[in-house]
Amino acid sequence: MNIRKKINRKKIRKILFLIGVFVIGSIVLSFNKEKNISTFINLRSSNKMEEESETAKFQLLLENLFDHRNKAILTKNDEVLKKLYDVNHKFGLWAYEQEVTKMKYLENWSFKQGVKFNDIKTRVKIRKIKEKEENLYGIICVVSTEYNYSYENQLDTKNMFRIGTYHYLNMRISDNEYLITKEWYTDPFADSLHLDNIKSDDIRNYIMANEKKDFSLTNEQKKAIEYAHKYCGAAADEEHGMKFNPEYKDFNPDGGDCANYASQIMYESGKFKKNGTWNYMGREGTKAWVNAQGFKNYMLNSGRGSLICKGSYEDVYKLAYNMTPGDIVAYEKGGRITHVSTVTGVDSKGYPLVTCHNTDRLLVPWDLGWSDKSIRFHLIKVHY
Repeated sequence: MNIRKKINRKKIRKILFLIGVFVIGSIVLSFNKEKNISTFINLRSSNKMEEESETAKFQLLLENLFDHRNKAILTKNDEVLKKLYDVNHKFGLWAYEQEVTKMKYLENWSFKQGVKFNDIKTRVKIRKIKEKEENLYGIICVVSTEYNYSYENQLDTKNMFRIGTYHYLNMRISDNEYLITKEWYTDPFADSLHLDNIKSDDIRNYIMANEKKDFSLTNEQKKAIEYAHKYCGAAADEEHGMKFNPEYKDFNPDGGDCANYASQIMYESGKFKKNGTWNYMGREGTKAWVNAQGFKNYMLNSGRGSLICKGSYEDVYKLAYNMTPGDIVAYEKGGRITHVSTVTGVDSKGYPLVTCHNTDRLLVPWDLGWSDKSIRFHLIKVHY
């Protein structure tokens, strides 16, 4: 009897010992697990802080860069502009020469228009930064540039338009200095190499003699304008996120989003219903909805629009004053319509302003960036 009791006590002690070891082991394992999780969280937090710090650094650099570039363009100082680029290498030289072309174009266009640029401001939104090699960084960013101008006989009245572009650039940084070694973006002034061929004096005098008109807009036109200004991408107000409407597919990777956006504006106004020819469904659109040539043809053939006029800038600029918000400007190049935009306002001289996608534009003078003599304009009245 006593022997059995001793044996049972030994078993109980052994069981209690094993339970104790298990409990202590579990506590240690749990502690180490929590410690590892804590370390992982701290590492993630540290990496995130480093990324945010790097982004903030490049944000300041880019804002400073674009500020200097804007001032150089305003003052027509190509030497200041040149200091921002690595012109000893071909990609840096090409990027510099592109900005010089833009500067000269804006100077020529402003003379034709009879305006003076007062200020140029830029907002930058960084999407990605990658160190390609020591002190050389590749940057992808969204750039929204706001231009402020006044007519020469109306200097106290300010007008504004905004252009949004998507940039890929390489920047070399050393000793707190930076140089652009490469820059690519969709140039809004690419089709504007021959403005000097336009007889600017007559046009200038005509534009400056005009006055702003008051429009009586329908509710549908007002809705169209509101929608256009909200979802014009990189050109939109910051409160709208500088993005497209996510309910619609972005067709830029497929060749362009201008017709898709013009169609959206019309449909979202509530005036025009979809049909078998003009339709968007399931992230796809018909040719009349998404293709610039197809859209222009549909507008004229369906009766939803009618042609005001077509021709070169000199042929149509006077009749352009007949356009009102909601109307369409179609741009022909090489015998094909390559772009369409929607009129969403007028400036202080009644000059029509357009909003569109591709190179995102908000309230931009309808011919700005389209001054090549080979461009033909189709001005279309939309029947709201």
